[in-house]
Amino acid sequence: MFSIEPFEVSAGSLAMKEGSSRFRDVLTLLGQLNYTWTNTESLLIHLIAGLARVDMETATVIFLTLNTSRARVDLVERLAKLDRTDADIRKDVLNVTRSMMSESRLRNKYNHCIYSFDDSGENVSTLLMRISDSGDRLKYGKVDAIDDAEIANITSSINRLIATNREIWALAKKHGFPV
Repeated sequence: MFSIEPFEVSAGSLAMKEGSSRFRDVLTLLGQLNYTWTNTESLLIHLIAGLARVDMETATVIFLTLNTSRARVDLVERLAKLDRTDADIRKDVLNVTRSMMSESRLRNKYNHCIYSFDDSGENVSTLLMRISDSGDRLKYGKVDAIDDAEIANITSSINRLIATNREIWALAKKHGFPV
């Protein structure tokens, strides 16, 4: 049987110690954001099945073949915009995909950054890992604090995604899509 021996990690381990709950709470919240996003995104399979008029297995293969959330949403929106799609279905689908994608910027921010914190693990910030050309200079490494206002923003985003999740389920049932 294989076991993992305890090991020490210097500065980073401080953030996870008993007295440093802020960083741990932020990580938990970001995990909830990712879980909620992924769970909601997976419901696009039902929309693909209904709009493309295919079974769930086929819709799942289509969903998994597309590599990004944007590609999956684009497909669903394009299927909804086909002339054969009823106007009420189109409206409902476009409303939920727009709601979902309005949360993607925040999710992407936290999935594509480096986290930093002080020695106590309490002052958490992000370092955005994006580079941009600005005239004759490069800009990169924008730092943002994860303060109480940002925690409230993340929490609100999670709640909006939960609402979108419920709307997708209701839409699928209302329009007779495979569930």
